[in-house]
This record gives sequence, structure tokens and C-alpha cells, in this order.
Amino acid sequence: MQSYDTSHRTAISAAVSAPTRPPRNVAEAALVEHYPRLVRLAHLILPPALGRHRRVRAAHALVQKSLSGAARSRQGPTLPAQRGEEDPALSWLRERVVSGALRAAGRPSRLPSRPLLPLVLGLRLFPAAGDDGELALERELAVVSPEIRAAFGLRVLEGLPARAAAGLLTTAGASDPAAALRAAERLADTAGAAAASLLQGAEFDACTVQTRPTDLLRRRHRRQLAACVAALLLIATATAVLTSRPEDAARESTAPASLALAVDPARLVRAPGQLWADTARVDLTVWPARGARTGDTALLSRALDAWARAALPRAAGDRAAPRLTHTPGTPLAPPTAPAQLLFAGTVDDAAVVLLHDGRRLVRYAEPLTGGGTALVDLALADDTGVTAGAAVVVGRTPGKARYLLAPWIDHSAARDLRRPTGPGSPLAVDGDGVTDPVAHVPGDCARVPVLDLRSSRRIVEDHSFLLADLGELVPAHLTWTPPPGSGTLARQPREATSAAGLAAWARSACALPGLRGAGVRAVNRWEFAVQPLPGNAGRATWTCTRAEDWAGRARVAVALEAPTGTTRPVPGPTPSPPDTAACGRFGQHLLAGTYWTAPSGTRYYLAAGSRRLTAVTARGAVSATGRGPLLVVPTTADGPVRLTGRLADDGELRGWGEPEPGPR
Repeated sequence: MQSYDTSHRTAISAAVSAPTRPPRNVAEAALVEHYPRLVRLAHLILPPALGRHRRVRAAHALVQKSLSGAARSRQGPTLPAQRGEEDPALSWLRERVVSGALRAAGRPSRLPSRPLLPLVLGLRLFPAAGDDGELALERELAVVSPEIRAAFGLRVLEGLPARAAAGLLTTAGASDPAAALRAAERLADTAGAAAASLLQGAEFDACTVQTRPTDLLRRRHRRQLAACVAALLLIATATAVLTSRPEDAARESTAPASLALAVDPARLVRAPGQLWADTARVDLTVWPARGARTGDTALLSRALDAWARAALPRAAGDRAAPRLTHTPGTPLAPPTAPAQLLFAGTVDDAAVVLLHDGRRLVRYAEPLTGGGTALVDLALADDTGVTAGAAVVVGRTPGKARYLLAPWIDHSAARDLRRPTGPGSPLAVDGDGVTDPVAHVPGDCARVPVLDLRSSRRIVEDHSFLLADLGELVPAHLTWTPPPGSGTLARQPREATSAAGLAAWARSACALPGLRGAGVRAVNRWEFAVQPLPGNAGRATWTCTRAEDWAGRARVAVALEAPTGTTRPVPGPTPSPPDTAACGRFGQHLLAGTYWTAPSGTRYYLAAGSRRLTAVTARGAVSATGRGPLLVVPTTADGPVRLTGRLADDGELRGWGEPEPGPR
């Protein structure tokens, strides 16, 4: 693949003409000839969250539907593509497939759960399992956007040049083809030279599939239940037409048979009690069902029904309807398959049920006194793992929260992040894994409580880690990347439970309240440079704090921390991007600068970069060049400064907040 990490880039033109529409007979011949590659491309772009069976069927349906826009067939022979040229019909079909797949991926809830064609009854379809490399690449692709997967497929799988791929993405409706291509380039660099062969493997082949039957024992019951649901639907529709107001009719529509199965409490999945101690997958899927009310069928039925009803528009005056809250980016669709039961019990003054559908965490709470409204809280919680799946908020009261801890947590304590040298307070945990209340005042920086947890030796993950409650169902995992050392290898994020890590996070604790309600999964504090200050004023620390959500998007803040304890934020790009690779796995280089006044009153411009910078140049209000990653310039200026850094491989890096040039 062509590299985009160069300093000489030109913007990709958005003025791209769509491929010429071929005659229907020509398009059909091209479709038959290239059917496997088109299905593989559609399958790559579609989101893995659809499930393997639905994703395979949707890929075939999109490719077959792409033929519908062809022109009326012409009589007589047609001119074939010349040697060395691509078949124009294939180009047109590819654009149709990419457009359809991007639209479907952008609105997966609108994608039919059962496409009309191809029709599959009584069987589940899924590609054969690939090797370790294919599975690793599939996991990497699952967390990026559909546009990035499309760009990756066009460049690696289809072998299109960068300009052709950008043109096709533009025609297909991609919002930012240049950014998608840059991200695809970084992904290809990570996969290495074997990326193309990995995409040709069994894991991504939606034409060579394996089959398994559906639930044979329950199929007859499902048919009977579907008949009952259809009868109820007919009755409800007739009643709504005769008696309801127009705005009430939509609410009276009964869910399809799949929803009827999903809200049946008898079908809830319950993991064995000790599964977590002997499995290769330690996450929410191995949590056993805990709580004193796991056998309360009436409570479980109300929770499932409230979850299904919460996604529907709330009718005016319907006080009995559950109140819905959700973290940003969480799909609000009702359940489509039986969920896993994690907890059902009484917490403080509420009956609480926790459910997990593989991607989302659902908390249902109904007050036991006062006759208040039930609450349904939805949050993304996929790929949780040992740390991100270690605790869930099971109950909230004003100023306090209780947590349900994972079965692999051996020790738990609450500590104040603002007091790193103080000991943590051990948390009492009942037999179901519910902690005592932990005090918390949203927005108060004087005290920032966090959970200090240690995992069990039974999973060979005996280590401690910190979780911060940011108002979500799942607390955020706090990590820390130390400043550059004398070694040759770059340091990686590590747990922040050491004395140095706690001291570092004590200086960033006040930034956490600003992340509340943003769906944050993990926050890493990277100390990318330490700079001696002029006039023997001590050593300043340059930090980059990256807060990632469950979709892999991130918000980044850069700051200069003086030894006096004051923090000076460095303004970022304007407008602020909705996502950035900075300070993450694919953005390991950083350069930032700001003005600073010494205690003596002398004014300086300070700049610092990450460990691989060999030179820093400032232009604008301050003009200077220095060797290495640090720059100190006495100045009386107060205007904007443009920074440029030189990397060890002769690459060029722009300063934080400055726009990067577009790709060629």
C-alpha cells in the first residue's frame, strides 16, 4: 500500500464521477464472474455486530441487489474490456456494493433481520474459522468504522490505487475518504505484508460457509408462538384502528416472533458458577447469575418487557412507561435474542436486574416504595476483558454508588485519587458480589474516589488496577504511561496503582469529572516529555490524556504541568475532531508548545516532543531551531507559533493543534 505518512501530501479531490451504468446482461455476466470477491468485500464492510449468520446473508443480499440498477440490455455484441483495463461493469458493481454496505453499516437497526433473498430456513450460516492471524485482523477491523473497513478492502483486497479508492469512497457516500484511507494505511502497516493473504482467508470468505441447524427441539414451539403472536398482532391492529388515536397506533404494534422469544424469562442465559475460573475468555460472558431474585420470574419478565418498551416512542400521558437513559453511541433497539442474566436482587430501595446481550449492558431498576417510574439504562459493554469487565454499577443513590464485582476480583478498596499517598479503604462485599456504598459527588474535584481492584490468582492475572466512576454503568479503566527513560524501547501504558502512577494521576484527577456521561471506556495519562525549566525553576511535565469510548473513538487533551502544581492546557485542533489517533497506538508521536513565565518574570516559549524527535523548529511569533525533542526560547512575543518536528526516520511532525496536510 502507498504510504500516507509523508509531509508532502495533496488533498484528494472530491469531484469524482460515478462509473457508467452498464447494460443488464453485461452487469449480470460480470456479477456471476466476480460474485465471490464482491461478497467478500460486502462482508468485510458490514459490522460484525450483526452476528455471523446475519452478516453472511446480508452480504449476499447486497451483492445480488446491486444488479437492480443496471440499464436495459442492448442487443448485439458488447466491447469487452481491453487488456490491462478493469471491466467497467465490475467497477459499477463494486461501487454499488460499497454504497449499499456503507448505508447498511450506518443504520444496522434498519437492516432487515431476515432478507427476502437469499432465503435460509432451519440453518445457521457462518464462515469457517481462520487462523490466529485472520482472527487478530478481524478483531482489529471490528473496532474501526465501516468507512475505514471499506477503504482497507478497496486498497488491500481489491488492490485499487489510492486515488481510485478515494474516488469510489466519495461516490459511495463516505463522509471523509481521506481520513478513512489514512486509517486504513495505519491498519495495513499493523497487519504487515500478509494483510492481503489474510483477507483471502477462510475467516473473511462469506461464500464458503459452514452450516448448523437452528434449535431443533424448540422449532415446533416457536411456530406455535409465532402463530399466537400473529393472532395477537391482528387483534391489536384491529383494536387500534377502531379505538385508538393515530399516535397510539404505532405503540400498539406487537413485536415480531424474535422479540417474543427474547423477552421470555425462561430463555435467559445463565453461565455456570465457576466457568470464569477455567476459560480462555474472561469477560462479562462468564459472569454467573447472582442475586436473591434470579428465580423471580415476574421481576425478570417486567425487566425484559421494560427493555423492549423503552425503545418505543413514549406516548403522552403514559406514566407507566419506563424511563430510558443510555450512554452515547449505544443502540436503542429492543432485544433480538435471549440475553444473559448477570444479577437480580434488591439493592437499597429498588429491585435491580442486570442483563448482557453480548454488546450492550442493560440495568433495570424499579422502586420498591413510592410508586416511582422504572428505569432502563443501556450502555455499550462489548469486548470487556479482565479490567473493563471487573465492575458494574448496580445501584445509585444521591452521592453514593454500589458496584457488582466480577467473580475474579479477590480484593477491592476505595481510594481518593487526589491523595496518592493515603491508604485505600477496603470495601466490604456481600455474598453476591455487591459492594458497600462508595461516596461520590459529581463535579467535585476536592475528592475523586476510584476503585482499587486486584484480580484472582485463579485466572493467572494477579495484578491491581484502577477504575473510575464517570456516571456510566461500567467504570472507566485508568492507565499511565511513564515519561521517556534511558532505554531504547518506547514505554507502554501500565496500571496506575504504583506509587509513581498514583502520584501522576493525582495531578490529572480534576480532569475526570469533565468526562462524565461521555461513554468513556478507558483513560490513559501519557507523560510524553519532561523538560528542565530555565532559571533553575524545576522540571515541567508534558502530558497527553486520551479518553477512549467503547467504539474506539477518543478525546485528547495536552497540557504542561509546572512543578508548582499549576497546569497549562495546550489548545488542540480547531474545530475539535470527533476522533483522533493522537497519543494512542496509531499516534505515538507528539509535539506541543506554549508560553511560560519564570518566577523571575522572564518570558519563554517552551516546546517539547515525544522521544523519537531529533529536532524542533518554531516559526511565527517565535523563530528558533533546537536539537532533540526540547526547545526553550526567551521571548517577549505573544503571537501564534507554528511547530515542526523532525523524526528519527526523517519524517516530519506538525505541532499539536495544527492541521495536518491532506494525503496525495
